[in-house]
Amino acid sequence: MAVENGEWVMHGLDWDNPYRIRSYQELINWIDEVGFLPLFRNEIEGFSAEEHTSPRFWWTGDREQDPWEWREIIARTGTVTYGKFFNKKAGFISKKWFPYFANYRRQGYDFDSRWEDELASIRCKKIMDQFEQNKELYSFELKKAAGFGKNGEKNFEGVVTELQMQTYLIQRDFRRKVNKRGEEYGWPVSVYSTPESLWGYDMVSAAYKEEPEESKERILRQFQQHFPKAARKDMLKVLG
Repeated sequence: MAVENGEWVMHGLDWDNPYRIRSYQELINWIDEVGFLPLFRNEIEGFSAEEHTSPRFWWTGDREQDPWEWREIIARTGTVTYGKFFNKKAGFISKKWFPYFANYRRQGYDFDSRWEDELASIRCKKIMDQFEQNKELYSFELKKAAGFGKNGEKNFEGVVTELQMQTYLIQRDFRRKVNKRGEEYGWPVSVYSTPESLWGYDMVSAAYKEEPEESKERILRQFQQHFPKAARKDMLKVLG
């Protein structure tokens, strides 16, 4: 996705291209094959969902064809994770590769240990505390419960993005708000959770036995296997 001549332009494949991804399940299959994938175009050519789908149906609301809708469906399936994992931008990580991202990004720290070693901010702590009693929370619920907003803590979106980059939080679903009559209204909003709530602590921490730098290099080798022309500096930039 880029701005060209003052307009947003999507870069993808022609509708009749045999390599075009045609469904959310095909996208899941490709994420599982590659291991991890940003949603939008970036410094590495071909390394995005955008470049392998058709530009025709983005933001149309057609759940059969719209990749923006697919991200909601994929997050809901729980077969791969979705969140702001790539240089603070959205994308997917497969179940197989998430433990390596967790080990690399967390640098061997569960969040409680990070807090105890004074490596986490009080704003991060206030957010993570909410998941001690809740498996998942709407973004607006989390913001209020953690004390963000008017006369409270600032930069909620930035802090939540930081926690996603560190793999402590994921976007588990997208749901519309429900009024007192039980009726849905408005646009779907993010529902946050921890990856441990989705897949369990043992799975998420499965790569803790190796050094974080080893997990990083493992991820870069996977990058190079699928995108051999990508420069290391660009891979590191996309990873953030």
